[in-house]
Amino acid sequence: MTTIAVVRKAGRIAIAADTLTKWGPGKESADYIVNHTKLLQVGESWLAVSGNATFKHVLDDWFAHPTRRATPLRSAQEIFTAWQKLHKAMKEDYFLRPEEHEDDALESSRLDVLIANPHGIFGVSGLRTVQEYLRFYAFGSGTEVSLGALYAAYDLPDRDAEALARLAIQAAAEFDDGTGLPIESRVIDQQA
Repeated sequence: MTTIAVVRKAGRIAIAADTLTKWGPGKESADYIVNHTKLLQVGESWLAVSGNATFKHVLDDWFAHPTRRATPLRSAQEIFTAWQKLHKAMKEDYFLRPEEHEDDALESSRLDVLIANPHGIFGVSGLRTVQEYLRFYAFGSGTEVSLGALYAAYDLPDRDAEALARLAIQAAAEFDDGTGLPIESRVIDQQA
């Protein structure tokens, strides 16, 4: 598993992720894995990926195509449109097995992604629901711990967006066995 977080505060936007990969009970830390990053740049956006480690490769490959390299992800609707195309490609080109729960109204893309760009902070769930967040959010195995840390610390004056995003991952790494250090983060300025 993994834990990822986004934060918007005082004109700055930060995204952070842990670097641990788990396969069942096994752990692969950044000390042993060269390509441990869960962060991906797509145009002006930074994405953080939660779910199967292969999803990072899928997103890298799909967004590397020249016609998709600068895919606009500036609003919930643009992100939803991009994810609809991505889901189709995941099934046809990457052999996604979309089955999860028989009660789901839609097929699942089976990955959760957070997006940070100058236009805001967004989350895309496995069922391709896109949410724009006002202050912060987290996905992954350490979600509850991360959200608790963000809720408790967000209004502290000495915590900027990056410090908060990193705190969310650090808290998850302390209490969740699917989250591990070191932390990677990126910071961008929010568009006025």
